[in-house]
Amino acid sequence: MKITKFGHACVRLEKNGRAVVIDPGVMTPEPDASAGAEAVFLTHQHFDHFDPEHLRESRAPVYTCAGVAEQLGEFGERVHVVRGGDHFSVAGFEVSVAGDKHHHSHPDAPPVDNVGFLVDGEVFHPGDALTVVDAPTLLLPGQAPWLTVPAMIEYLRRMAPRRAYAIHDGLLNEWGLKVLDDVLAREAGRAGADVRRLRPGESVEL
Repeated sequence: MKITKFGHACVRLEKNGRAVVIDPGVMTPEPDASAGAEAVFLTHQHFDHFDPEHLRESRAPVYTCAGVAEQLGEFGERVHVVRGGDHFSVAGFEVSVAGDKHHHSHPDAPPVDNVGFLVDGEVFHPGDALTVVDAPTLLLPGQAPWLTVPAMIEYLRRMAPRRAYAIHDGLLNEWGLKVLDDVLAREAGRAGADVRRLRPGESVEL
């Protein structure tokens, strides 16, 4: 499987000439992120993960939580609502759904729906949550208004993946990215694992 990171929290997964894309949002400027993808997975409704314009550029089915589906009436039967515990197959991938709510982020607002996607039992994209599953490869939230460095490290250690690739870094300037890279490098040394940040456009092969 090939993982390619695009702007902020968006990744594209490719296998045997087929592809799916996860969370192409407003902070994903690359026009080719969804090109040719046979399915789009959306973890939740926040703009940095969800942009209807990306969906209008294809006819691919959309798999997402109820909170996002409520905003996608124009796409009709393309939209499939999934919940934690669900399993489905699409584009040659086997997908399991985990989690149900966004991490707590504001005292005046209840968490919105959020689902994570475990693809082929290998790669887990949690969206904006710290859902723990058994996955060899974690797409790790690297920075967010709702996330502290200690919480990120604790999540990474609880998951204990063989590989962790930080995404969700679009709000950081160059200094913040350096801090994140240093934290990840220390965790890589501690765990003896491949733990690092993926740059936009960077790919890894599993």
